[in-house]
Amino acid sequence: MLKSLLLLSLFCTLVLSSTLQKEKIYTIAFSQGTLDNSFRLKQLRVVEDTLAQYPNIHFLYSNAKSNGALQVKQIEDFISQDIDLLMASPYDEEITAAIISKAYKLGIPVIMVERSIKGDDFTTYIHPDNEKIAQNAAMYLVKKMNHKGTILLLKGTPKADVTRKRTRGFYEVIKRYPKIQVIEYTANYLGRDAIIGVEKLLKEKKHFDAIMSQSDSMLVGARMALRAHNIDPASIISVGIDYTSFAKKAIEYGYQDSSFVYSLSAKESAKAAIEILSGKKLPKEIILDTIQVTKDNVNEIKPIF
Repeated sequence: MLKSLLLLSLFCTLVLSSTLQKEKIYTIAFSQGTLDNSFRLKQLRVVEDTLAQYPNIHFLYSNAKSNGALQVKQIEDFISQDIDLLMASPYDEEITAAIISKAYKLGIPVIMVERSIKGDDFTTYIHPDNEKIAQNAAMYLVKKMNHKGTILLLKGTPKADVTRKRTRGFYEVIKRYPKIQVIEYTANYLGRDAIIGVEKLLKEKKHFDAIMSQSDSMLVGARMALRAHNIDPASIISVGIDYTSFAKKAIEYGYQDSSFVYSLSAKESAKAAIEILSGKKLPKEIILDTIQVTKDNVNEIKPIF
């Protein structure tokens, strides 16, 4: 926590002192892994809106449509356009590593926006602590379940570092409780995939007492599938990550037990881009704080969107 606060303090100090050359036009490109879910789309729009405050910033973006090879090609295209800075949220942490490394080694500053790559060929990585969030979510579930029962783990995109870290953090806690069983289903951070997955599990007569969803969007889909089978979502202990407006309402109405505020990392990344182009040096990693939301504090905390 102290490290996080120090980094944020340094970051905020730098933001206050940013200056761009007024006579120069800077081109910033954002390579987004997908725009098929609301989180990714909102992330892009916040970056776009923040950079729009700077008249000499030319902003470009791409949508890889959940295709790692396409994202590599799109980043290659950005490099060929002599961009001044690259922002990236990779769909696949391995496939995109080489092309992002290429940009970095060519002298293009690279900001990893909430997702990263294998390796450290980037300028700065801005994100919440996914592993810690997952650990806290798992511990909350275990306590609510009295240390026994079955959890359905709804996983996100398999090749994203976010998914890997959330899964690792979850199991670091669960492995300490032998009476807890886990069923996994990969729903790619998409509500529609969660509907399909939970529907399939219910038809197979799979029983679970709780749901750990690596995003609130998948939890929305899970609730729809439960209702279709005449199962009250309030009867299943559930935790999500992001804390969207859907999660807020679900917690208020008792259909969801908890969520964790997960910053879009968008405004911070856009401000970091301005700092870098202004000649400032930022930390290699900037960790954004989070907070757990339950019925006790749901009316005090604003959703991320």
